[in-house]
Amino acid sequence: MWEWRLSCPRNRVYRHCTEDTSTTCVPCLESTYTAVPNGLEKCLICSVCDPEYGLKIKMKCTQSSDTVCEPLEGYYCMDQVRDSCTQAMKHTRCSPGQYIKQKGWCHVSVIDFIRTALKDTTCDTCTAGTYSNGTFQTCQPHSKCEVWGLSEIKPGNNSSDVECGRQTPVPVIAGIIVPVAMVVVVVTTVALVISFKKKYTPVPPVGKDLILV
Repeated sequence: MWEWRLSCPRNRVYRHCTEDTSTTCVPCLESTYTAVPNGLEKCLICSVCDPEYGLKIKMKCTQSSDTVCEPLEGYYCMDQVRDSCTQAMKHTRCSPGQYIKQKGWCHVSVIDFIRTALKDTTCDTCTAGTYSNGTFQTCQPHSKCEVWGLSEIKPGNNSSDVECGRQTPVPVIAGIIVPVAMVVVVVTTVALVISFKKKYTPVPPVGKDLILV
């Protein structure tokens, strides 16, 4: 009798068997399933791949199999039950001054050859003389300005390259600044002299006649 209780794959038991009758099964409704022959009176509810948990649908639920979830793009799986991911998190983003030492590791199913991200990205710090903005897989060496016939305007660090440019020679700068300074001094001096003369020049009385002796 008991063997008849396990005879409803993709279905649920509507009426159990008796000594005189076999088990009566009915199909699972939408969004429910039974994966193996069973004696369940209710089908199981299909899992939901919730984006709030970093998940998306990998394989839709059918009457005979549950939904299979996988991580969203840029996420990796933290918890997995059989082939389905139940919770995922965003991959770590490397900060400026770090490089991507290893991208998030993926598992490839031997059945369907679908990749599932199972491990987070790892970062490491750039050494002296190199830099990365956080997206490089290897740190880049600082540029050599002299190779391009340029001068170093701003030194680099582990998150940015050096800045190169054409630096004006000191004699040229001095040759420009000195004449300009001299012109400024002369103009200022002339303006002060004119102002002084205007201020101290006597003004003849107004409204009185001059008496000649």
